[in-house]
Amino acid sequence: MFVKICGITRREDAEAAVAEGASALGFVFWPGSPRFIAPSLAKEIVAALPRSVAAVGVFVNQPASHVNSVAKLAGLSAVQLHGDEDERAAAEMTLPVIKAVSVRDGAFPDRQWPKRVMLLFDADDPIRRGGTGMTANWPAAAAVARRRRVLLAGGLRPDNVGEAIGCVRPFGIDVSSGVEQSPGIKDRRLLAALFEAIRKGEKRHAEGASKTRATKARKHEKESHPSGKTRATKTRKHKTESPKRHTRAAKTRKHKNTK
Repeated sequence: MFVKICGITRREDAEAAVAEGASALGFVFWPGSPRFIAPSLAKEIVAALPRSVAAVGVFVNQPASHVNSVAKLAGLSAVQLHGDEDERAAAEMTLPVIKAVSVRDGAFPDRQWPKRVMLLFDADDPIRRGGTGMTANWPAAAAVARRRRVLLAGGLRPDNVGEAIGCVRPFGIDVSSGVEQSPGIKDRRLLAALFEAIRKGEKRHAEGASKTRATKARKHEKESHPSGKTRATKTRKHKTESPKRHTRAAKTRKHKNTK
C-alpha cells in the first residue's frame, strides 16, 4: 500500500519514516501551518531520500508560479493542493497533482476532477487545512474509491488505520498528526506501530479476499456440475426403482403362465 507520512520538518523523522517503509514524505510549504518547512531545508532532506521515495509539497491557495518554483527548488516529485484550488489551477502545475477534497452536505467532489489528479480525502476543516486529527467521511471516501484511486487522510492512527483501510479500500493513506509527539515532530514508536497495523490490516484483507475467491469457486463448481450429493440421490432413486421394475416383470410372466 502507498503510505505518505506528511508534515516532515526534520531529517531524522524523514529517515525514520523511510526505514519503516514510507512510500512518500510530505512537506508543508503553507506558512499558516504549524508544520511549515522552509524550501531550502526541505531541499536538503529530499536530496538524501532514496529514489524510490516520493517527495510531495503541500500548498494552500498559493499562486501556481510560487508552487512550481518551490517544487523545482526543493526537488519535489508531486504537489498537493490543499486549499480551494480548482481543476484550472491544477492544470497549471508542472508536476503530478494530488488534490485534497472533503465531503460537504453529502456531495461527492470527485466528478469534476480528471483521473490524472489523485484525490486525497481529508476531514473538512477550511481553517487549519489538515493535520487536525479529525477523521474524514469514510463511507463517502469508500464510494469514490470504488470508481477511482484515492488517498485517505484525516485522523489516521495506529489504532484505527486497519479499520479505515478495510472500510475505504484506498489506493493509499496519508498520515501526519497520528504519528506525532507535537506538530512537525514525529514519534518513532508511533511510526513503527502504524506500519505494523498496516501490515496486519493488509494481511487480513488478503486472507478475506482468498476466502471469498474460494467460496466463489466452490459455488461455480456446484453450478457447473451436479454435486456428489445429487449424484448419490439419483443413484439411490435408481436402485429403489429397479426392484419395482423387476416385480412388475415377474408378475407379467406369472400371468402368462397362468393362462
